[in-house]
Amino acid sequence: MTAGTAPTYRASTMAAPSAPPAPEARRELLLLAAGMAALYGMVELVFAVAGLTFEAVGGSTSLSGVAPAIFLACSALAALPAGRAMDRRGPRPVLATGFCAGIAGCLLAAAGVHGDSLPAALLGFALTGVASGTVLLSRAAAAELVVPARRPRAIGQVLFGAVFGALLGPLVFGPLLGNGDDSSALGLAWVGGAGFMLAGLVLAWRLRLDRAPAANDRPAARPLRALSALPGIGAPLLAVLASWAGMVTAMSLTGSALIAHGHEHNAVFPVLAAHFVGMFAFFIAVGRVVERIGRERAIAGGLLVMAASCLSLTVSIEQIHLAALSLFGVGLGWSLSFVAATAEIAGRVAPGERATVIGLADLLGAMSGAVLVVAGGVALDAIGIASVAVGAAALPIVAALWIMRGLPASAPASP
Repeated sequence: MTAGTAPTYRASTMAAPSAPPAPEARRELLLLAAGMAALYGMVELVFAVAGLTFEAVGGSTSLSGVAPAIFLACSALAALPAGRAMDRRGPRPVLATGFCAGIAGCLLAAAGVHGDSLPAALLGFALTGVASGTVLLSRAAAAELVVPARRPRAIGQVLFGAVFGALLGPLVFGPLLGNGDDSSALGLAWVGGAGFMLAGLVLAWRLRLDRAPAANDRPAARPLRALSALPGIGAPLLAVLASWAGMVTAMSLTGSALIAHGHEHNAVFPVLAAHFVGMFAFFIAVGRVVERIGRERAIAGGLLVMAASCLSLTVSIEQIHLAALSLFGVGLGWSLSFVAATAEIAGRVAPGERATVIGLADLLGAMSGAVLVVAGGVALDAIGIASVAVGAAALPIVAALWIMRGLPASAPASP
């Protein structure tokens, strides 16, 4: 798909919907998926030890949600400008910049641990969030590589790469962290996160998606207010927001809840690994399910599965394997709603605007998640896991009910 032959979305839909991706597109999708694996190796580290790092250098347990909240807030703030830049300059320089931010962030977090410096650690959390918000836009690049009917599959294939990062995380960081009593182990784990980001930088630089449309071929970018008011765009935007908010609240605070219930620090990694497997392992199948049942049903069903899994944490937190199963369900529900909502957004806007609108959805979702994580950290310390479970489930339930009742169904893509 080029700007000269498909200047608008409507023109791009004329391609044969059954055509498989060209070899060049397959190569780019593979590199994007490998980059997602590198990103989520680092992201798993953040959600496993950012709270512990904050406690180690800040001395506070009741504010353990602040560290992942900083990560999420900066991820949100980075998503929209990164989306704008990707629409104008192409994915390669934007993704490479994101990985560079991740390298710097992990090294600063390690320096904060070794030097007992809270400002360094906080800046590190912020830069890792910038990396996440930027690199997650790889799915917008995937949407540009294929014809509309195959977008759910292409997005799923790229996000599927993250499961390898989720599986590598425990293998790499578990032995480095040990039982979490030694602060030097925390610092070493953050250095390992920088290694994941360096691998991602190499992969991003091998992309060939660095040719942005010429200025005279690219339609003028519409204002963000106009894009957010497009017909049918509200439902997928709400779905992304609810998916992010519920998922990150459960994911960010379950580690602290497990430790508060007497589990060892390194037990957090298998639970988070199960969560990431639920999020990413089935993405290839999820794309096909979305195409078969329709995007609206997939969005609502995924949100309800995620909400039910969040609520189950109230009874599963005592047992590692049950907590892992609950977070697996949270991830699985998220994957279904997230892919369907992203594909719906991509189908509602023109080329050259998709990364911007997807970045807006990520901004809203990650920012709401950051607020809920801070509130949930305080509630977890004062009330317990029930407050986190109910808070994480509330918005997905509301969004699913609103989507099912108020919007027309989205027909599945023709095979």
